[in-house]
Amino acid sequence: MRRFALPPFAAATINRVAWLVLAALFVCAAVTHADSGPQPKYVFFFIGDGMAMPQRGAAEYYTAAKEGKKEPGIVKLTMNKMPAQGLTSTYSLNSIITDSGAAGTALATGVKTYNGAIGVDGAKKPVRSMAEMARDKGMKVGIVSSVSLDHATPSSFYAHQASRNNYYEIALDLAKSGFDYFGGGGFKDPEGKKSKQEGEKPNALEVIKAAGYTVTSDPQAVKDAKPGTRLVAVNPVLDSDKALPYALDGDKADLSLADYTAKGIELLDNPKGFFFMVEGGKIDWACHANDAAASINDTLALDAAVAQAVTFAEAHPNETLIVVTGDHETGGLTLGFAGTRYGNYYDYIKNQKASFLKFTAALKEYKKTHDAQNARFEDVAPLITENFGLLVPTGADLEAMQSAPKPNEDNTSPADPHGMYLKPFELVAVKEAFARTMQDEKEKGDDEMDYRAYGGYEPLAVALTHILDNKAGIGWTSYSHTGVPVVTSAMGPGCQAFAGYYDNTDLAKKIMAALGEKVVAAN
Repeated sequence: MRRFALPPFAAATINRVAWLVLAALFVCAAVTHADSGPQPKYVFFFIGDGMAMPQRGAAEYYTAAKEGKKEPGIVKLTMNKMPAQGLTSTYSLNSIITDSGAAGTALATGVKTYNGAIGVDGAKKPVRSMAEMARDKGMKVGIVSSVSLDHATPSSFYAHQASRNNYYEIALDLAKSGFDYFGGGGFKDPEGKKSKQEGEKPNALEVIKAAGYTVTSDPQAVKDAKPGTRLVAVNPVLDSDKALPYALDGDKADLSLADYTAKGIELLDNPKGFFFMVEGGKIDWACHANDAAASINDTLALDAAVAQAVTFAEAHPNETLIVVTGDHETGGLTLGFAGTRYGNYYDYIKNQKASFLKFTAALKEYKKTHDAQNARFEDVAPLITENFGLLVPTGADLEAMQSAPKPNEDNTSPADPHGMYLKPFELVAVKEAFARTMQDEKEKGDDEMDYRAYGGYEPLAVALTHILDNKAGIGWTSYSHTGVPVVTSAMGPGCQAFAGYYDNTDLAKKIMAALGEKVVAAN
């Protein structure tokens, strides 16, 4: 029988991969339960808001297509390579479909609560978070998010409020937290304009500074900050909701989620260890708007932040626990669409150059000088092509499209030369959406079918993301959250405890056990 020998470089590569897998499994299995054996010194908790298996899978398939891979599924996210993988249920105290307040509280405290709550139980009684437990153990604590720092998920780790909309009070809770590092978005109501508190209110940012924090939006000042500095690092460019730009829209001068994570590691590293929560918040926002390209790019941005933690763990392999999860799924994202049968064409998505939000901003400029009476679809056709890569067909194109290949069940890459052209029925849908976009807001009304079509977003933007995503083989079922389980991934000491199927409150308890703590009521 003839033997085949691998080339030296191939054998070396396989041996290295095998060694890394075995090493990860050894570290993971070294502690079979998070409440036994040595406790991790460093704990990372990554939360993809709105991120379940479809969001992770779409990011992988997109990356493979973008890189020109001939086979799908061969490009893996860092989070999907972790040795422990589990499923986590997300229902809240009062609904199968949770909101981010109840989900964030469950993940931070291990306690079920009602939708809209922040750090309190169903009776509105405060409950301590794992971050507060870590602080009280002498560990340093960091909180990073791509949305505002007073938003539901990040605030669940430091605030205790009956409503997630108490932005001013949440910011004051941040000042009292005693945590060491906050980074990412800004604050939605620092002046207390939306607060129900009566009387004169101090600016929350001034209260935060008085508590000993350096608050800066200067990227160089963030980069220059030294360990020992209590830092609130706000991105220099924020949208109207005080969040980072979508990764798809971000300027290279901006600090990324990975940048804020790397800086946090630098500031938090100390002999007593740290707890570090990082949220990819705009995955959720993109999925609410049914924008696959924006969701995928923000999922990849979160994965790049996870990679920063993995690099740190390589230097501290027996001391670092990394857990990655989602708080819920958003949009009812499906990796498949009736119009493409078994085919998928993720390569189309790379033609989208801007998020729905950036495209909407461009439309607003057009609407400043045009209304429903003088608007012309031909005016915005170049804008559609520039942002989404979708082309308005000529008569010759329409004729050629009639003989274009039909969707093939085995296709995984574009085969139709007219694939990015709007088909006749798509063109009708886009023009209808454009007409709706140009209507006065009062004329749009509160029509249920209008909501089902556009979800309350700019009609033309949603029509275009739907068409592009459908061409790629991606579908959506909702503009809201859904009740499907999310994926939880883990690596490091005790990571095997995160395999299996369990509730989001149990996920929190597993991390607390790794910290040597348990769920208790706050004072």
